[in-house]
Amino acid sequence: GGALVCLTTALYILLFLWEWCLLVSFCANDPEVFVQAALLAQDYCDAIDLNLGCPQMIAKRGIIVQPTYLSFQSFPVLLANEKLSVPITCKIRVFPDIDKTVKYAQMLEKAGCQLLTVHGRTKEQKGPLAGVASWEHIQAVRKAVSIPVFANGNIQCLSDVEECIRKTGVHGVMSAEGNLHNPALFEGRNPLVWEMAEEYLEIVQKYPCPLSYVRAHLFKLWHHTLQVYQQLREELAKVKTLEGIVDVNRELKLRCQEEIANQKEGEKPKEGLPFFHWICQPYIRPGPKERCKENGASGTEKGVRGKRALEEEEDGNSELLSKNKQKKKLRNPNKSFDPSLKPKYAKCDQCGNPKGNKCVFNMCRGCCKKRAFKETADCPGHGLLFKTKYEKSLSWQSSQRVIQTPEISRRGDVEVGEAAVLKEAGDGAA
Repeated sequence: GGALVCLTTALYILLFLWEWCLLVSFCANDPEVFVQAALLAQDYCDAIDLNLGCPQMIAKRGIIVQPTYLSFQSFPVLLANEKLSVPITCKIRVFPDIDKTVKYAQMLEKAGCQLLTVHGRTKEQKGPLAGVASWEHIQAVRKAVSIPVFANGNIQCLSDVEECIRKTGVHGVMSAEGNLHNPALFEGRNPLVWEMAEEYLEIVQKYPCPLSYVRAHLFKLWHHTLQVYQQLREELAKVKTLEGIVDVNRELKLRCQEEIANQKEGEKPKEGLPFFHWICQPYIRPGPKERCKENGASGTEKGVRGKRALEEEEDGNSELLSKNKQKKKLRNPNKSFDPSLKPKYAKCDQCGNPKGNKCVFNMCRGCCKKRAFKETADCPGHGLLFKTKYEKSLSWQSSQRVIQTPEISRRGDVEVGEAAVLKEAGDGAA
């Protein structure tokens, strides 16, 4: 049961091909449960991969990303290597210090890792702070270990793959966002976005999956086109069936074909893109404005709109609102995002988070729960009734004892009566 929970909730599963081999990737916070889950999957794959470096929240709920005590992360690898019949592989992120990254990789190799994928970014480098991955770290790991090493980071097109292998000496390359924006990346092609979508939707019709997964993939695949046709973005977000998504793709195709037909000779792509928006191409995630100014961002980085592009309000207000805030504004026109107008909350006496207004301990719910449990106390404000439930439990146990006592007495009387009858019967027989 624990392994199944680990497999379906605390883990996310990533399937990818390595020389035509199928690997199933896990994250976990309990070595024993991880091994149990891996044992369930080992008969259906060629290797088990343990992701030790994903900073996404869903993965962090499974395992802490590169903790201080690195030996903690070598133990599940060691355990899996002993109990699994298939190889164990790992994926990590780097530390700012190259030497520490190398020691980390060597420790995993010693524990039994048989293939190591190194993402050349630290755990802090995510979202707008992603920045450039360090191939220097990857190269150092490649030279320090004897097992195969894969590189991850900065892979946006096929030429990046070739350059990465040449500079780092790795045995293979992985791509995440680059491959999501252009699934034909490793073929060296840049197909039309609706053609890739059609192929993908055919696969989904054959092998159904939750609609949220389909949306997530198409938002990546159509990223640049949806910046132009905002209405289609809204339609994709609202559609409730796979047939509806097929219709959105058909509409996107018609609009793009019409734009192509009206295209002027010599016209160049807008927004600083290398290709027109209807062609599969990488999305370069822009960093904060300060970083752009400091590093002298390239024309491509300046031109590409952010994932949640900022736009001015229709009333001409200078305030910039994200897409998410604009949606909230539509639902509630009186809503204000001015930080100075936000209510001031009293802080928890223990941790500094906002405290509950009706908390008897003047704490946030987390701290209140710990104290109420420790002291067997109640906090009606947070709905915590440890004392009440404990008293009810004692009362119930007491009532059970009262009920059982007469039964025991009655059984005793019956047994005495039966003994007397048997005695009489014995005497009569004698």
